[in-house]
Amino acid sequence: MEDDAWLDLVGISADPPNRRDKCEKCKRPVVVCWCPALPHPPEAVASQIVILQHPAEEKRSLRTALMLQLGLEPGKCVVYKGKRFPNHRNHADLQRILDSPQTLLLYPSRDSVPLEEVDHNAGPYTLVLIDGTWPQAKAIYASSPALHRLRQVKLIAVGISDYIIRTQPTEGCLSTLETAAQCLAVLESRPELRQTLVRPLHTLCKYQLDNGAVEHQSKEFLLKNNQYPKPIGKRLSRLLRNTACDGNEET
Repeated sequence: MEDDAWLDLVGISADPPNRRDKCEKCKRPVVVCWCPALPHPPEAVASQIVILQHPAEEKRSLRTALMLQLGLEPGKCVVYKGKRFPNHRNHADLQRILDSPQTLLLYPSRDSVPLEEVDHNAGPYTLVLIDGTWPQAKAIYASSPALHRLRQVKLIAVGISDYIIRTQPTEGCLSTLETAAQCLAVLESRPELRQTLVRPLHTLCKYQLDNGAVEHQSKEFLLKNNQYPKPIGKRLSRLLRNTACDGNEET
């Protein structure tokens, strides 16, 4: 018996097992690649999107910031990672962006103005988005004084997220991709941009639904319809009281 077990161990290959082929662009397995849904060629825009990404977002398998990067011309979507900005890894490059009078921060503060009311003729603008859950976004903002000096804007008409395979806290919360696409549609005066840039997300959701995933409603919807299965925690309760979500609860 011991000899058989030893032979089984000896017979195990030292080489790692073959993994599924991955797409060179999105780094996902080819069978679930959403690259065919990207705009070809990538969209040319005058505005720039700068994403300040919480480190936890990088670990999410269904993150959408990469969809935005690949859907726009190179350099039109830049991602910086950290919990405080600028930091030692990106200080020089990011500080120049934050010092520019053309830089806007999407954040739902008391001083923020509707993006739709910004003078688009005075552009192009660089729009800064914070990528993370709402508690993570608030923590990044609180620990980054440089962000407090930026002109702050908010989206008024956000609609309901198309990211239907993920539960959002409230009806008005969008993924990073959807938020940026909606903002670009406003800044560029091109309403069709939202649908074009979000198409890879639709492809991803369709594949997941076709293979057993279920469509998710927001926690707000479930609570309103007495379908939420758990007690409401303090954090969720506070978030629901503040229905002006920053539109970036994902990703």
